[in-house]
Amino acid sequence: MKKLNELRDERGCIVTEARQILDRAETEKRSLTADEQGKWDELIKKQEELRSDIEREEKLMDAERSVAEESYRNKDKQESKIDTGTGTASQEYRNAFAKLMAFGKESLNIDEQRALQSDSSTIGGYLVMPQQMVDGLIKALDNDVLIRNKATKYQVPNAASLGVPSLDTDPADANWTTELGTGSEDSSMAFGKRELTPHPLAKLIKLSNKLLRQVPAVDALVTDRLAYKFAVTQEAAVMTGSGSNQPLGVFTASSQGISTGRDVSTGNSTTAFTVDGLINAKYSVKGQYQRSGEWIFHRDAVKMLAKLKDGEGQYLWQPSKTDADPDMLLGRPVNMSEYAPNTFTTGLYVGIFGDFSYYWIADALNMQIQRLVELYAATNQTGLIGRMETDGMPVLEEAFARVKLA
Repeated sequence: MKKLNELRDERGCIVTEARQILDRAETEKRSLTADEQGKWDELIKKQEELRSDIEREEKLMDAERSVAEESYRNKDKQESKIDTGTGTASQEYRNAFAKLMAFGKESLNIDEQRALQSDSSTIGGYLVMPQQMVDGLIKALDNDVLIRNKATKYQVPNAASLGVPSLDTDPADANWTTELGTGSEDSSMAFGKRELTPHPLAKLIKLSNKLLRQVPAVDALVTDRLAYKFAVTQEAAVMTGSGSNQPLGVFTASSQGISTGRDVSTGNSTTAFTVDGLINAKYSVKGQYQRSGEWIFHRDAVKMLAKLKDGEGQYLWQPSKTDADPDMLLGRPVNMSEYAPNTFTTGLYVGIFGDFSYYWIADALNMQIQRLVELYAATNQTGLIGRMETDGMPVLEEAFARVKLA
């Protein structure tokens, strides 16, 4: 793998070359030739591949940094011989949990079983993941699921749901009156409530028994694979989820989330968005939301964005030049998700702009792992079922604008 800076430089050169092709055709007032179109498509595909390589390299560097920090912390703990917590947060619990995952309940001695059951025996004891492992899994989900990085997250460990009071209707404007007057009585102000109920999410992973014996840090292996499986499911739900026993997606029209009143199609065609359509979408959102607003598109839509110019011949889409800077559109960051809509036809959504801190997520964090031994004994495997509960929804629709085709 090339160094990160080399990858960024190469992507920048490719984007520049693609722009030169478009500029040349525009200067000569003609459409792209077949050869030019093929070359342009090839360049755009290549820069997307490089973008993926850059993201993977950045994640790997973050992971390596995290491993190094964890190794340092473990070394410090061993030298000081100080336990960092009690119950599921204790080192004793973690060691027993890892042994259980690798070799089963029968491998535990009396003291280890006591350690596993002492904190939460009423709900299964040894099935509950140690606290440090739960924290690691949530971090992995944040890295893989786009909106989780930007959403407002709440932990709901002990309640059935999270209730959110809402001001559904503002009072009418104040009245000019006399010194002793009270103004007219308001009858429009109304309150409501949004409710997030964490829904069960589960995934089964089957692992070779030989692998379980040979991998010392089996809890880290389970964390990594479950993080990926849970992440892709949540990504799809927060984008297009129905809200029925799953999160309500930002691209799902709903009176409980973002209604059709926040759809913006003016200026767009039936098969593509336009410069005017994107400007209309951004400025349909109040200024205070614009300051922290961001775009979300599928990569197919970003490919179309790369061709758009404003009335002065300037490209709307500006690729990032450093790792600290995102790609930009109309002065705001652009995010890509494989789960954003990418069908370009009449009346469908193709993007969204908004302040995603107004997408709220409620997590029931007491994640559990169930170990299945006999069920897969014939294939010399052990099954591990991960379970968690989560819910999410947009809580303030005026903070968002969906890009819709005419």
